[in-house]
Amino acid sequence: MKHYCALDVSVKETAVCIVDETGKICRETKVATHPDDLILVMKDPKWQIERIGLEAGPLSQWLYEGLAKAGLPVICIETRHAKAFLKAQPNKTDRNDARGIAQMMRVNLYRPVHVKTLTSQKHRALLTARKLLQEKAIAIENDIRGLLRNFGLKVGLVGKVKFEERIKELVEDRPELREIMQPLLTARKLLREEFTRLHKKVLDLVREDEVCRRLTTIPGVGPVVALTYTATIDIPARFAHSKAVGSVLGLTPRLNESGESKRVGRVSCCGDAMMRSLLYEAAQVLLANVKKWSWLRAWAMNIAKRRGRQKAVVALARRLAVIMHR
Repeated sequence: MKHYCALDVSVKETAVCIVDETGKICRETKVATHPDDLILVMKDPKWQIERIGLEAGPLSQWLYEGLAKAGLPVICIETRHAKAFLKAQPNKTDRNDARGIAQMMRVNLYRPVHVKTLTSQKHRALLTARKLLQEKAIAIENDIRGLLRNFGLKVGLVGKVKFEERIKELVEDRPELREIMQPLLTARKLLREEFTRLHKKVLDLVREDEVCRRLTTIPGVGPVVALTYTATIDIPARFAHSKAVGSVLGLTPRLNESGESKRVGRVSCCGDAMMRSLLYEAAQVLLANVKKWSWLRAWAMNIAKRRGRQKAVVALARRLAVIMHR
């Protein structure tokens, strides 16, 4: 008899539920959240496991890799689809969630999610850390501007290179403010230095990767966009058509149709937020670059004349995603 297994993962413990092909619960237990402990439960000879359901989450990539290496038929399933299915249960517990996921796997009512390769995960971690350092440095700069504005000191338009010099110039005659600003400037300087180090690593990776170098030849696409795109798409063959990339990244309109009413809203904003924002920025750069003309910019300019600039930028971002995949 075939069996179907479900894992409801939390940080410390994972709820495991195993059902047979008739839906009868064969075993329920909780084990430590580690691939080795889960393998001991599912490698029991009395279980003929057909599918193992694992909901996508922060620990899913690590657990998926460990279970797949052990030869288990593990499948990572889509979170929103699982949430909609489990809503029918009156009480939400780890035990009930595991039962619901097990039934989803039994009746084949799930949506599989692509689990990225280890290389793409490492690239994504690098890009996330780089963005975090950049955001923290900008946050400190904005806080410094706000603190000084209370005393009538306006920083004004100044670049990141001369920012520290400008702040020291403003607080030169105010010892108390100078003591307050110095720790903030030191922290900002350290964040900027570490950000530069990670950014250099990104440039080195792009320089060594043939695919990234080819993507940077597209107008408006730089090294950060290219590396983020390859880390997000991971394996291009998982998309049957290049046009599907736009909807996966949340760059297609949201539709709400019921009876005779049909509403076309803004973009769905589903999928990877970092990739979507970078594509939007690349489209803005391409549309504003008057020095270099291209057919892609001309196509976007025609849309801007008919529908407005904002819709033209979104359409251009979606088309960039399709061209990069193609």
